[in-house]
Amino acid sequence: METKKRGDLLINGFGSSNGGSFNTLTINGKGTVNGDVNCMEFDCNGTGTINGNVVSNTAKFNGHGKIKGNLESQSLTIDGTAGITENLMVKKLKVSGKANVGGKIKSDEIKIKGRLTVGEDCEAETFKAESQFTIGGLLNADLVDITIFANCKAKEIGGQTILIKQKASLPGLLKGFIPTQLETELIEGDKIEIENTKASMVRGNNITIGPNCIIGVVEYSGELSMDEKAVVKEVRKA
Repeated sequence: METKKRGDLLINGFGSSNGGSFNTLTINGKGTVNGDVNCMEFDCNGTGTINGNVVSNTAKFNGHGKIKGNLESQSLTIDGTAGITENLMVKKLKVSGKANVGGKIKSDEIKIKGRLTVGEDCEAETFKAESQFTIGGLLNADLVDITIFANCKAKEIGGQTILIKQKASLPGLLKGFIPTQLETELIEGDKIEIENTKASMVRGNNITIGPNCIIGVVEYSGELSMDEKAVVKEVRKA
């Protein structure tokens, strides 16, 4: 991107602006940008709304932001709350706050320690989550590494290596009130190790079914290990 001819857009307090090309776009107060935005840096520290698509090099949400379109960026960090009505295309995604994507996510690396909601598919090379998430379509990554501590749902999960484990128990009264299970229709991969998972079908090469799993059908071609606290209705050797 050429940055020499670009200006900066800074919104403090209440303000609005038209879209365009900027070096940096910063919203510190309550700001609205009407139109598509192309910038090097996008920072939303207050309450911001973009009525259009955003293309940026880096994007950060520390406050409450909404993009009524697509977001495309090299890196995206969400420490506050972010809503993207369409699709998210980002090389590196880190969510410590709350993110809601209406369409699909395509990324190289996704790290979730907050809350993520995706309307459609979520595709990455690595997906690491210690969080709560809901994915309306397929979660697909070479490495899926999930530590669950609240409700997690995905329609289907696919990958090379799929690891789903339970977060260590919380002390005191909270332990009995927080549901800790992942629900999905299908898990399919080469190496699968899961616990606290409810699935209609688990299909793969080497599979380990850990405690507190409820599985309809397990289909394996290599080795299978099942915990005595797991419920599996049918096992098939491929």
